[in-house]
Amino acid sequence: MAQVNTKDFSTLPVGRLGLIPLQSCSSLGAKVNDWLVKWRAERQYPGMDSFAFEGYKRDSYIIGAKTPRFGSGEAKGILNESVRGKDIYIMVDVGNYSCTYTMAGQPQRMSPDDHYADLKRLIAAMTDKPKKITVIMPFLYESRQHKRSSRESLDCAVMLQELKSYGVDNIVTFDAHDPRVVNAIPKSGFENVRPTYQFIKTRTTPDLEIDNNHMMVISPDEGAMHRAIYFANLLGVDVGMFYKRRDYSRVVDGRNPIVAHEFLGDSVEGKDVIIIDDMISSGESMID
Repeated sequence: MAQVNTKDFSTLPVGRLGLIPLQSCSSLGAKVNDWLVKWRAERQYPGMDSFAFEGYKRDSYIIGAKTPRFGSGEAKGILNESVRGKDIYIMVDVGNYSCTYTMAGQPQRMSPDDHYADLKRLIAAMTDKPKKITVIMPFLYESRQHKRSSRESLDCAVMLQELKSYGVDNIVTFDAHDPRVVNAIPKSGFENVRPTYQFIKTRTTPDLEIDNNHMMVISPDEGAMHRAIYFANLLGVDVGMFYKRRDYSRVVDGRNPIVAHEFLGDSVEGKDVIIIDDMISSGESMID
């Protein structure tokens, strides 16, 4: 048999790394940037002094960008430096309601629509110059509107196709409400990162007894059932579920009102209960 020569293989970067955290993700973006600076500074292997790795190690990978607004509430995206040929990562948290802007002299809280519009503004400001664009969106925009049950829009699918048309190569999100939304863009990159390991590893209550006699995993509704089953299988405990009994003869605020929450499962008396859901909006399900 022919002898195979062993040698070191190095992966060249796609382009110079550029990180653009929007206002909604500024603190998280700063942590990611600090980690990247430290990690790349410590990496050493032959060939890193070549021209291909120019700009690989820097003091910061954050590209200055902003989305100022006019008094009317309209806005624009501004980049403070060139992104030509760079590998761009844009970070946006569409659920950050603490961000505000002024319209007609009054402070306004930014909605998910406002955050998403700012994301598109910055992509539009790049005018197809980057080598690659990745959008990191911890909470997937419009992920709750992921299926059609009547005459209604499919907002999450429209959003994904819109970002693809803008030239976005990859979309990274965490624990999407329904990961099957990737079917809207089957030929594009879509990473749905599940933080299950981090949840289980972060054990803040030291006296938990993880067995069927002392613990139970419960899903607050039908939509979260697959998450609850996954956690229950990992922990080796039983699972229970609440289902919402609705009045389908009436529509209130665009939905059928909930008559009662019914529980299916063994008794929870004397047990520690872990409730698994993908998000909290009003907290109504958790309270009930």
